[in-house]
Amino acid sequence: MVSPLLDVNLDKIRYNAAQVKQRCHEQGIAVLGVTKGVSAIPQIVLAMLEGGVDGLADARMENIIELRNKGFYQPITLLRLPHLSNVENIVRYADISVNSEIAVIKALAQAAQKMEYPHQIILMIDVGDLREGVLQENVLDTAKQISYLRGIKLLGLGTNMGCFGGVLPSTDNLGLIVELGHLIEHQLGLHLEIISGGGTSSLLLVESHKVPAGVNQLRIGEGILLGTDTTNNRKIPGLCDDAFLLKAEVIELKSKPSVPIGDIGRDAFGNIPQFVDIGVRKRAIVALGKQDVYIEGITPVDGNIEILGASSDHLIIDVTDSPEEIHVGDDISFHLTYAGLLSASQSRYVGKNFREGN
Repeated sequence: MVSPLLDVNLDKIRYNAAQVKQRCHEQGIAVLGVTKGVSAIPQIVLAMLEGGVDGLADARMENIIELRNKGFYQPITLLRLPHLSNVENIVRYADISVNSEIAVIKALAQAAQKMEYPHQIILMIDVGDLREGVLQENVLDTAKQISYLRGIKLLGLGTNMGCFGGVLPSTDNLGLIVELGHLIEHQLGLHLEIISGGGTSSLLLVESHKVPAGVNQLRIGEGILLGTDTTNNRKIPGLCDDAFLLKAEVIELKSKPSVPIGDIGRDAFGNIPQFVDIGVRKRAIVALGKQDVYIEGITPVDGNIEILGASSDHLIIDVTDSPEEIHVGDDISFHLTYAGLLSASQSRYVGKNFREGN
């Protein structure tokens, strides 16, 4: 076995996608499958599509171009604000992009006219999370400027929450986007097809049937991939949370003191480690390090195993309390958070295995 290895259950991803789609469709909400969390690995993207997502979305143009080259022709939305220096690629490969800067929108329009590739945009509104988005008082003027441009179409409005400021979606802040959409339609005579109400963190409102009428799209990555909702700190009911397992091989197993011997300086990453003396413990080193994965984003499947720390190439774990008899050469399995999955999926040092069923 390749070690470390990201083991992917495609059936569980299909199942999660189908469940999310059904719940959202019952309330008139389309689902974009967000592929950035797995670096748009084609097998996983295909599983999301087979589960029934209505379109794809990614933050990286490299991923979108790769998907196009692999034969994915479904509508794809670029989720990161476009680079002014890269508008031609955006028009060529992405059907839709989210935007907040009028200078970039004008450049997209010029590129679309020149290339004769129609392009659609979602105008992002900042409702308080303070990442991307036009402030509420500037929305109407920005939409008016967009309405004069050729080559592009204002498809709708969107917002993002939870990714920077931790602001949670609510009936109030999503309702504000709907109201701004109505204002644009009434004042400018435009028809907006999309009100995009955020990502996985908005699924809690779907479950409680509190999504304001008019919101008709969500962008779901974590919920489909991991069955979790980090912003709301929960496992999503009815979804699989074990579609991904990270496995790494034990390369040393020894009983050692719990406190290093000698003067303590800084570790390889410039930190001063802290230790508590709890006696001699059985410690394993597994072939996994900070160069492979975001260590804070993994948790041992065996709850009796504790992660003690990691260097670039080695993960040190305490296996003293594990009921399993662990040997050199055994694999230790880890659950991943979204941040852990993000790093493992793009690491060239982590192998990938795709399987069906249990």
